[in-house]
Amino acid sequence: MDQVEQSGGRPVRHSVRGQILDALRAALVSGELAPGEVYSGPALGARFGVSATPVREAMQQLAQEGAVEVVPNRGFRVTERCASYLSDLAEVRALIEVPVMLRLARTVEPARWRALRPLAEAATAAAARGDRAGYAEADRAFHSAVLALAGNAQLVDVAAALHRRAQWPPMGGRAPRQADLVADAAEHQALLEALIDQDLPVVRSLVREHFAGAE
Repeated sequence: MDQVEQSGGRPVRHSVRGQILDALRAALVSGELAPGEVYSGPALGARFGVSATPVREAMQQLAQEGAVEVVPNRGFRVTERCASYLSDLAEVRALIEVPVMLRLARTVEPARWRALRPLAEAATAAAARGDRAGYAEADRAFHSAVLALAGNAQLVDVAAALHRRAQWPPMGGRAPRQADLVADAAEHQALLEALIDQDLPVVRSLVREHFAGAE
């Protein structure tokens, strides 16, 4: 079901399913939806003030992404991810992103890197607020914008999907502390400034450290 509002004289359509999907993703990142727990469509619908239908549709999307699994006649269980799973994800992300970033560091002009400053600043602001869900979105947006400079949409899509999986809390783990978010955002800022300055040794060091810290 969609809701239609007027904006500037033109109708703006907001997908309820899309809103619920965003809310569920935020709850996953924050740990509000705990790994191993089962949640029903009607119960989540009541929490968000909607019917069970858009919740089930959003949960089906999350099941395709690997965030949850279907439990027949009960609902959806949040996938449990062990430390080795997250370590493997970090390794795959590094294999994909590090070579691309290092190549871009040698070929992209400073002006295009400077255009990414608002994205890095948005991540810094979300970290300063302790907004875990907002930081997760800003973090992926920054990485996607960097990779988009390679001109390969498939690369961006695959990397973003892996990045999203890496942001879900592990089994028995906790959501990232605010200090972790602030440190991660600072790495983005430092990396971007090194890219603008075309300081390749610093870029190389920061990129590798950034992905090593993701393990």
